[in-house]
Amino acid sequence: MRAARLIKMVLLLQSRPSMTAAELAEELEVSERTITRDALALSEAGVPVYADRGRAGGYRLVGGYRTRLTGLARGEAEALFLSGLPGALRDMGLEDAASAARLKVSAALLPSLRDAPDSAARRFLLDAPGWWQEPLTPELLPVIAEAVWDDRLITTRYRRSDGEVERVLAPYGLVLKAGVWYLCARSGTALRTYRVDRFAAVALAEERFTRDEGFDLPAFWAERSAEFARSILRAEVVLRLSAAGARRLPYVTDRAAAEEALAAGSTDAEGRVTATLRVEDEEVAFAQLLALGPEAEVLGPASLRDRFAEAARALAALYR
Repeated sequence: MRAARLIKMVLLLQSRPSMTAAELAEELEVSERTITRDALALSEAGVPVYADRGRAGGYRLVGGYRTRLTGLARGEAEALFLSGLPGALRDMGLEDAASAARLKVSAALLPSLRDAPDSAARRFLLDAPGWWQEPLTPELLPVIAEAVWDDRLITTRYRRSDGEVERVLAPYGLVLKAGVWYLCARSGTALRTYRVDRFAAVALAEERFTRDEGFDLPAFWAERSAEFARSILRAEVVLRLSAAGARRLPYVTDRAAAEEALAAGSTDAEGRVTATLRVEDEEVAFAQLLALGPEAEVLGPASLRDRFAEAARALAALYR
């Protein structure tokens, strides 16, 4: 869609002093020849796009030209008001700032799009906490959020299983996962993850830290989440599963571990799959695999197999 591309080109040029045709072509996923034609079209429409010639040349906007947000399509305007979680903004003490920002954006929209905030709110709601649990709103979250925004060091006391420890942290980012807040922060030279509700005290330091510009919060969180999931799966269970049991296994235990076990498993002539599943411990495995009923047979370890046999006898007696 050429109109959307032209608007994006103007916004790109507003955000940078100058861009080459190659850079614009890469951003907009078109050819450099198309960029030349688009720049001419913008100039003819009154947008002061200037082309600097030569090897170091490029395109720029003359005289600090700025455009208002009147180029937003309805879908873009509605999506804008879905960014972020209302509850999360409130917890971090940013509700007023977010409300003011939404009002400013609404005022800049075309009259035909002024209903975009209400339209989005009537159709979509983002609810982060999991079922059957009260969402945690840590008391110290606002001060941590302030430190994250300002790149300020924080002095903390953190509760661990062996007692409280004192740390000076460089707070890089906050993550809301299933209703629980986590802080990704640098302690010394190591990046670590901390549960916000376990901080006993947090104080802003005057000193700021220099943020590593290469830090990618989503990538860091994905990596640490995967590491955590792997780290707690310390035991193994050998199963023989029916076809139905194999289909249901990823829904009763860790999905990645289940898929890994099924992929490496062997299938007999009757279609049953024998697989080795990584689990947290026997107690957790018993609770999870019991949901599969007769579609799963525990072959080992013997202690877990005996426990299922005992449960089967108790069920048989109960339903006799």
